[in-house]
Amino acid sequence: MLRCQRLFISLFFSGSFSGPAQEVHAHPAPEKLGTVSFPISCAPAVQQSFNRGVALLHSFAYDAAEDAFRNVALQDPRCAMAHWGVAMTHFHQLWSPPLPPETSMALKEIEHARTIGSDSARERKFVNALRFVFVDSSLVPYGARLANYERAMSDLAAADEKDTETQVFYALALLANASPMDKSHAKQKRAADILEPLYRVHPQHPGIPHYLIHAYDNAELAPKGVTAARAYSQIAPSAPHALHMPSHIFTRLGLWEDSVASNRAARKAAHEQNDIGEELHAMDYLVYAYLQGGRDAEAAQVIEQLKEMSKLNAGDFKVGYASTAMPVRYAVERSRWADAVNIVPPQGAPPHVAAIAIWARGLGLARSQRALEARAEIEKLRQIENQLRTSGNGYWAAQTKILIGEVTAWSTQADGKRDEAVTLMRGAADEEDAIEKLPVTPGPIVPAREQLGYLLLEQNQPGLAAKEFEIALVNAPGRRGVLKGAELCRGKQ
Repeated sequence: MLRCQRLFISLFFSGSFSGPAQEVHAHPAPEKLGTVSFPISCAPAVQQSFNRGVALLHSFAYDAAEDAFRNVALQDPRCAMAHWGVAMTHFHQLWSPPLPPETSMALKEIEHARTIGSDSARERKFVNALRFVFVDSSLVPYGARLANYERAMSDLAAADEKDTETQVFYALALLANASPMDKSHAKQKRAADILEPLYRVHPQHPGIPHYLIHAYDNAELAPKGVTAARAYSQIAPSAPHALHMPSHIFTRLGLWEDSVASNRAARKAAHEQNDIGEELHAMDYLVYAYLQGGRDAEAAQVIEQLKEMSKLNAGDFKVGYASTAMPVRYAVERSRWADAVNIVPPQGAPPHVAAIAIWARGLGLARSQRALEARAEIEKLRQIENQLRTSGNGYWAAQTKILIGEVTAWSTQADGKRDEAVTLMRGAADEEDAIEKLPVTPGPIVPAREQLGYLLLEQNQPGLAAKEFEIALVNAPGRRGVLKGAELCRGKQ
């Protein structure tokens, strides 16, 4: 017999967050994660703890969520959904990589949930849907497994359109399976169509505004994401990711002061929770916002603080990307080519992270009229592109190809081959414009379209350059380099 209880619980639990350093509190501030109701057929005593785990899951607080679900399993060993929850914490649907290198532990949790079983058909479907992600991982490509998961979640959502959590997790599955090559944003729009009506009914649910922000994190839809962005950090301020996520929309719209405030808060919370990956992610977005707002000294301060963070695991993509991108941004955005030449890839970094550092060095050499030396870096990038394609990482292979086109264009310009240089850079810009960024980055270090504008300026073609800067500004409103380039064009026309 099912023991489901419809509990709408506002999750205010005691936590570990203190206020500003100068204040003294007798007790830690209450944990605030939002309002979640995911009724399950387990012991009634674990319902509240399970809801808390789901709330943490919706804000990508994966480690804390795993602890919460394991605690549920300890309290009720017959709770299959507790093991579903543990497995879900290993499925980082919108991060890169989405799965850990070894998935056997997550699969073990899913199989244990199946062994325990449940009287609830709904719960069995949740478990079986997630099993698609982890089963036969050595035989079936991730893309195929993800598609199977999306289909299973679609069936589950269609079976009960009034089940909030089913709809929310289906929307997340759509976002996870959205192709960055699809500039129509079809799946993002489908997810938003599911989430927007739910948001009006459940304004304190953490996952709904979170996934709306991800759905709208593109140039076409970003203006629609402002409401969710303004709300999410207030709904779940105990989760560092919830404090950071609004900056995805702020970055898309060029709202630099808002992005700074968002990421400063996220960085502080992540530091207090010892979440290195989330702290670095917020720092990277913070450096980007500081640079766009002309606050170079504050960006430099963050870079210096990065240098003090020892023993960073560059092999962790989230850590490696942010820690590599920050100094690259600081050098390249400010056209400090000598500094760019001295950038080296961090030891142990994944190839697509190393590519960013190699690109910076190659760009610095090419912009310093050292085209022959730049070609050595281009060859390194080609090797990385081939490595990525061979391993099936098509997205980052395409991004690396764009980096190759940019360095090659500037090297060709240094050789005096003006028309060829423009053709190469235009090709890189067209390719980049056809691909969406992933959530790990606020955008390309310097968009290829923006670089094309400066290349044309160097060739004394301000009219053509102005047209490229106009396009670049639509793609990335408020970028400092684009605004400066457009001003230079006006001065030369």
